[in-house]
Amino acid sequence: MDKDIESILLSEEDIQNRIKELGQILTEEYAGKNPVIIGVMKGVVIFFSDMIKQIKVPCQMDFMWISSYAGTTSTGNMVVRSDISADIEGRHVLILEDIYDTGNSLTFVREHLLKKNPASLKICTLLDKPSRRKHGITLQADYVGFEVPNAFVVGYGLDYNEYYRNLPYIGILKPEVYTD
Repeated sequence: MDKDIESILLSEEDIQNRIKELGQILTEEYAGKNPVIIGVMKGVVIFFSDMIKQIKVPCQMDFMWISSYAGTTSTGNMVVRSDISADIEGRHVLILEDIYDTGNSLTFVREHLLKKNPASLKICTLLDKPSRRKHGITLQADYVGFEVPNAFVVGYGLDYNEYYRNLPYIGILKPEVYTD
Protein backbone atom coordinates (compact mmCIF):
# COMPACT_ATOMS: atom_id res chain seq x y z
CA MET A 1 0.00 0.00 0.00
CA ASP A 2 2.73 2.46 0.91
CA LYS A 3 4.17 2.10 -2.60
CA ASP A 4 1.02 3.85 -3.89
CA ILE A 5 1.61 6.93 -1.72
CA GLU A 6 3.37 9.88 -3.34
CA SER A 7 4.03 11.61 0.00
CA ILE A 8 2.82 11.71 3.58
CA LEU A 9 0.80 14.85 4.14
CA LEU A 10 0.00 14.33 7.84
CA SER A 11 1.82 11.89 10.07
CA GLU A 12 0.08 9.76 12.66
CA GLU A 13 1.69 11.96 15.33
CA ASP A 14 0.44 15.18 13.68
CA ILE A 15 -3.09 13.77 13.54
CA GLN A 16 -3.11 12.56 17.16
CA ASN A 17 -1.71 15.86 18.47
CA ARG A 18 -4.38 17.86 16.65
CA ILE A 19 -7.13 15.53 17.87
CA LYS A 20 -5.99 16.12 21.46
CA GLU A 21 -6.14 19.89 20.88
CA LEU A 22 -9.62 19.64 19.36
CA GLY A 23 -10.68 17.38 22.24
CA GLN A 24 -9.78 20.08 24.77
CA ILE A 25 -11.71 22.70 22.81
CA LEU A 26 -14.77 20.46 22.41
CA THR A 27 -14.67 19.39 26.07
CA GLU A 28 -14.93 23.06 27.07
CA GLU A 29 -17.58 23.80 24.43
CA TYR A 30 -19.85 20.92 25.46
CA ALA A 31 -19.36 20.93 29.24
CA GLY A 32 -22.76 20.42 30.85
CA LYS A 33 -24.54 20.10 27.48
CA ASN A 34 -24.84 16.29 27.09
CA PRO A 35 -24.21 16.42 23.32
CA VAL A 36 -25.08 13.90 20.65
CA ILE A 37 -22.02 13.33 18.51
CA ILE A 38 -22.86 12.10 15.03
CA GLY A 39 -20.43 10.51 12.60
CA VAL A 40 -21.05 10.39 8.87
CA MET A 41 -20.10 6.93 7.62
CA LYS A 42 -17.80 5.35 6.51
CA GLY A 43 -14.67 7.47 6.31
CA VAL A 44 -15.21 9.05 9.71
CA VAL A 45 -14.89 5.81 11.70
CA ILE A 46 -11.19 6.10 12.60
CA PHE A 47 -11.35 9.85 13.32
CA PHE A 48 -14.57 9.37 15.29
CA SER A 49 -13.04 6.63 17.42
CA ASP A 50 -9.99 8.72 18.31
CA MET A 51 -11.88 12.01 18.69
CA ILE A 52 -14.63 10.69 20.97
CA LYS A 53 -11.98 9.49 23.45
CA GLN A 54 -10.67 13.06 23.72
CA ILE A 55 -14.06 14.68 24.44
CA LYS A 56 -14.21 14.41 28.22
CA VAL A 57 -17.93 15.07 28.80
CA PRO A 58 -20.94 12.75 28.98
CA CYS A 59 -22.22 12.35 25.43
CA GLN A 60 -24.24 10.10 23.19
CA MET A 61 -22.81 8.66 19.96
CA ASP A 62 -24.72 8.06 16.76
CA PHE A 63 -24.03 7.54 13.06
CA MET A 64 -25.66 8.14 9.72
CA TRP A 65 -24.80 6.88 6.29
CA ILE A 66 -25.55 8.87 3.17
CA SER A 67 -24.87 8.15 -0.45
CA SER A 68 -25.07 9.88 -3.79
CA TYR A 69 -23.70 7.00 -5.82
CA ALA A 70 -25.19 4.41 -8.13
CA GLY A 71 -22.31 2.04 -8.73
CA THR A 72 -19.23 4.22 -9.14
CA THR A 73 -21.01 7.28 -10.53
CA SER A 74 -22.43 10.09 -8.43
CA THR A 75 -26.08 10.78 -9.16
CA GLY A 76 -25.89 14.15 -7.45
CA ASN A 77 -28.92 13.22 -5.34
CA MET A 78 -28.18 12.54 -1.69
CA VAL A 79 -29.96 9.62 -0.05
CA VAL A 80 -29.99 8.72 3.64
CA ARG A 81 -29.10 5.04 3.64
CA SER A 82 -29.13 4.83 7.44
CA ASP A 83 -30.41 7.64 9.66
CA ILE A 84 -29.49 8.40 13.24
CA SER A 85 -31.44 6.60 15.93
CA ALA A 86 -31.16 9.31 18.63
CA ASP A 87 -33.88 11.86 19.21
CA ILE A 88 -31.93 15.12 18.84
CA GLU A 89 -34.80 17.54 19.34
CA GLY A 90 -33.63 20.17 21.84
CA ARG A 91 -30.18 18.52 22.09
CA HIS A 92 -26.75 19.92 21.28
CA VAL A 93 -25.39 18.11 18.23
CA LEU A 94 -21.85 17.85 16.92
CA ILE A 95 -21.25 16.35 13.48
CA LEU A 96 -17.87 14.69 13.04
CA GLU A 97 -16.72 14.39 9.44
CA ASP A 98 -13.49 13.06 7.93
CA ILE A 99 -13.17 15.56 5.07
CA TYR A 100 -15.07 18.63 3.95
CA ASP A 101 -14.45 19.12 0.25
CA THR A 102 -17.21 19.91 -2.27
CA GLY A 103 -19.71 20.63 0.49
CA ASN A 104 -22.56 18.64 -1.04
CA SER A 105 -22.64 15.88 1.59
CA LEU A 106 -22.05 18.05 4.62
CA THR A 107 -24.64 20.62 3.53
CA PHE A 108 -27.15 17.80 3.02
CA VAL A 109 -26.40 16.24 6.43
CA ARG A 110 -26.67 19.61 8.18
CA GLU A 111 -30.02 20.43 6.58
CA HIS A 112 -31.33 16.92 7.30
CA LEU A 113 -30.40 17.17 10.98
CA LEU A 114 -31.70 20.73 11.38
CA LYS A 115 -35.18 19.43 10.47
CA LYS A 116 -35.01 17.41 13.70
CA ASN A 117 -34.84 20.66 15.76
CA PRO A 118 -31.59 20.37 17.73
CA ALA A 119 -30.76 23.08 20.29
CA SER A 120 -27.49 23.64 18.41
CA LEU A 121 -25.64 22.02 15.55
CA LYS A 122 -21.92 22.36 14.93
CA ILE A 123 -19.45 20.66 12.61
CA CYS A 124 -15.97 19.31 13.32
CA THR A 125 -14.01 18.02 10.35
CA LEU A 126 -10.58 16.48 10.40
CA LEU A 127 -9.71 17.82 6.96
CA ASP A 128 -10.95 20.89 5.13
CA LYS A 129 -10.29 21.19 1.40
CA PRO A 130 -11.78 24.61 0.54
CA SER A 131 -10.33 24.60 -2.98
CA ARG A 132 -12.86 21.87 -3.87
CA ARG A 133 -15.94 23.69 -2.54
CA LYS A 134 -18.78 23.85 -5.05
CA HIS A 135 -19.90 27.28 -6.17
CA GLY A 136 -22.56 28.68 -3.87
CA ILE A 137 -21.70 26.52 -0.83
CA THR A 138 -20.99 28.88 2.04
CA LEU A 139 -21.23 26.48 4.98
CA GLN A 140 -18.16 26.66 7.23
CA ALA A 141 -16.99 23.98 9.64
CA ASP A 142 -16.90 25.20 13.24
CA TYR A 143 -13.80 23.16 14.07
CA VAL A 144 -11.12 22.10 11.59
CA GLY A 145 -8.22 19.76 12.16
CA PHE A 146 -6.20 20.63 9.09
CA GLU A 147 -6.67 22.55 5.86
CA VAL A 148 -5.32 20.45 2.99
CA PRO A 149 -4.46 21.18 -0.65
CA ASN A 150 -6.43 19.93 -3.62
CA ALA A 151 -4.76 16.53 -3.83
CA PHE A 152 -6.16 13.01 -3.70
CA VAL A 153 -5.66 12.11 -0.03
CA VAL A 154 -6.08 8.67 1.53
CA GLY A 155 -5.49 7.01 4.87
CA TYR A 156 -6.86 7.40 8.37
CA GLY A 157 -10.34 6.49 7.09
CA LEU A 158 -10.13 8.15 3.69
CA ASP A 159 -10.21 5.78 0.76
CA TYR A 160 -9.88 5.18 -2.92
CA ASN A 161 -12.30 2.43 -4.01
CA GLU A 162 -12.56 1.32 -0.36
CA TYR A 163 -8.78 0.80 -0.01
CA TYR A 164 -6.16 2.69 2.04
CA ARG A 165 -8.55 3.53 4.92
CA ASN A 166 -6.34 1.60 7.34
CA LEU A 167 -3.19 3.67 6.82
CA PRO A 168 -2.27 5.36 10.13
CA TYR A 169 -1.34 8.61 8.35
CA ILE A 170 -2.84 10.75 5.59
CA GLY A 171 -0.98 10.57 2.33
CA ILE A 172 -1.29 11.83 -1.20
CA LEU A 173 -2.11 9.00 -3.60
CA LYS A 174 0.09 8.73 -6.69
CA PRO A 175 -1.86 9.96 -9.73
CA GLU A 176 -1.12 6.77 -11.70
CA VAL A 177 -3.01 4.75 -9.06
CA TYR A 178 -6.37 6.45 -9.63
CA THR A 179 -8.31 7.83 -12.54
CA ASP A 180 -10.44 10.95 -12.34
